[in-house]
Amino acid sequence: MSKVLKVAIIGAGIGREHLAGYRALPDRFQVSDICDIDEARAREISGGDTAISITSDFDSLLAREDLDLIDICLPPHLHFDMSMKALAAGKHVVCEKPLVNSLREADLLAAQAAKYGKMLFPVFQYRFGPAISKLKALIELAGKPLVASIETHWNREADYYANPWRGTWKGERGGAILGHAIHNHDLLCAIFGGVKKVNAFVDTRVNDIEVEDCASISFVMESGALATSSITLGAAMDTSRLRFVFENLTATSGTSPYNPAEDEWTFEARGRVTQDQVDAIVSKVDFVHSGFAGFFEALADCLQNDGKNAVIIEDGRRSLEIVSMMYQSARSCAIVQAPITEGDAFYDGWAPTIIS
Repeated sequence: MSKVLKVAIIGAGIGREHLAGYRALPDRFQVSDICDIDEARAREISGGDTAISITSDFDSLLAREDLDLIDICLPPHLHFDMSMKALAAGKHVVCEKPLVNSLREADLLAAQAAKYGKMLFPVFQYRFGPAISKLKALIELAGKPLVASIETHWNREADYYANPWRGTWKGERGGAILGHAIHNHDLLCAIFGGVKKVNAFVDTRVNDIEVEDCASISFVMESGALATSSITLGAAMDTSRLRFVFENLTATSGTSPYNPAEDEWTFEARGRVTQDQVDAIVSKVDFVHSGFAGFFEALADCLQNDGKNAVIIEDGRRSLEIVSMMYQSARSCAIVQAPITEGDAFYDGWAPTIIS
């Protein structure tokens, strides 16, 4: 029987949803601590669970030998320093998106994880759920990837930006392509493979903020497939829609904005593949945990059973490379090609000015 992993959640905002994910897997995880500078908020999300200790002292948790996993659910500008400290303390780390603020920081984190023999897991929970499991089961039958389209059409108004770190380069380190569409772009890569070229246009058209809230992006994938992404925070309601077209299959999501893998998708046969073949494969896909529970289950399998489904630091770096390519393309009005490596203009970050 696998050991139950003991977890400390750092941050009681999105940490609330992480806690629910761990609680769905009681045989794999025990959340023993929640850390937040607002201890009352941390106590509130614990629901009065006396097995969970509440603290505002992050360093005291790092000194604990019984903790296996530090889960960082804080604003983006805090991710790098706290992840580096947690890895140096000999803890595995979960870190919310965006992982860090540059490819240099991502590479430093990877080196730190290797130095201390620990794993870092960037949070991309959209990968986990029945719809994505069905699509992955169909990949071999689907044939060559042709085109994909992604819509991230959400509604964010002035009240969303009342929090002083939101909508700023210093606090969020980016806008809609970094904080909102990054999950859908990760799904694009999880299904179609890596990105080779990017052509991006971004603008601030909805709110009075520093960062972008609209974007239109074109991708050339490493496979040769083409993809487009349309992003706005000015839609009437929150919807996301994804479509993946292969030579023998078209997969189309519903419109659920935050859990597309749990939504109803259509899988339509074409060419040499019949609908009966598609339906037969889909009908045999077993139950899987969705969202955060699925993400954490894959993490536990990685740490304990050599599982291969977990989101690892290379995935987080890839997502940041795409972000870097998009910002570079938008500012240079040019197509940008991967890879971005040390010495490239956007390797040290995409913020338009140096942020202290």
